[in-house]
Amino acid sequence: MFPCNRELQDPHIVTMNSSSYNFNVTSYRDSQGTVVAKNVFLLALGLTINYINCTLIHTFRKHQILYLNPRYILFIHLVLNDMIQLTATISLFFFSYVFYEIQATLCCLIVSLAICTTLNTPLNLAAMAVECYIAVCLPLRHAELCTIRRTYILIGWIWAMNIVSALSDVFIVLATQPLQLFHSTIFCEWNNLFRHPVSVKKREVSYIIYLIGVWFTLLYAYFKIFLAAEAAKGSKSGDGDAKKASKTILLHGFQLLLCMLTYLAHVIRNALLNLFPKHFVHVFFVSYIIIQVLPRFISPMVYGLRDKTFRQHLKKHLICKLRSTITPW
Repeated sequence: MFPCNRELQDPHIVTMNSSSYNFNVTSYRDSQGTVVAKNVFLLALGLTINYINCTLIHTFRKHQILYLNPRYILFIHLVLNDMIQLTATISLFFFSYVFYEIQATLCCLIVSLAICTTLNTPLNLAAMAVECYIAVCLPLRHAELCTIRRTYILIGWIWAMNIVSALSDVFIVLATQPLQLFHSTIFCEWNNLFRHPVSVKKREVSYIIYLIGVWFTLLYAYFKIFLAAEAAKGSKSGDGDAKKASKTILLHGFQLLLCMLTYLAHVIRNALLNLFPKHFVHVFFVSYIIIQVLPRFISPMVYGLRDKTFRQHLKKHLICKLRSTITPW
């Protein structure tokens, strides 16, 4: 979840053995300047991304055409979810360097929040694809099926389902570990807290089910919309909307690929570690930026700026804000 390993005895020292990653690595220590540079860079990047996302949320709240549209409600929920996920993972990274060990209860809260938001993302993308499919293939029923109330109920169900999944891990810890664990300090990582085989297997199975279900939804929606576009070629009125919708589904697929990097984190890191065994700490830092941080920036921005309606209102908001900051002589 973040670029540190539970086998570390010091947050800035790495000692690896052949049994864990099949190669030998000598101890490596980050210089004090490197430690400061990494944390400053990551905090600055996180604050910048969250500021941009806050601008998107503010634009959404200021315009009725946006906050009364289920499509933009789902989009803003994706943005807000990514903000929470980014804040949680950056906090874990920062704590691992500054405090190394933190209270297990606080660790449990942050890790559970990070897990919930990570699982929310693919389900939200699936919901956006279904809404797009209904708008193109069932336009007469769109207003009936995609209401604001149903959209918020769906978002509530997404959160409820993943909160229950995260709480089940907590209950497994309570049932199998002594209560003293939550009064102790630990190096905060998923594997340090939820290491019971049942939790590990549940996580693997849930990831597979989520990804298969979401990919099936995206592919089904894309082919249905593609067929609608082919059928509407003779009609100028519907052809443009269908083509735009099919491109939107492809964009959802790209967003899902970015999301999948989280599930392939260990594979990617192990491959990089085999290539650069003497740069363990740097590999984990770079992989964390690529896997956890950049998708939180690229995905919402690409979707938000691509949508014509949202882009117009965002530009108006930025222009008005720029004018308000310029004081006359």
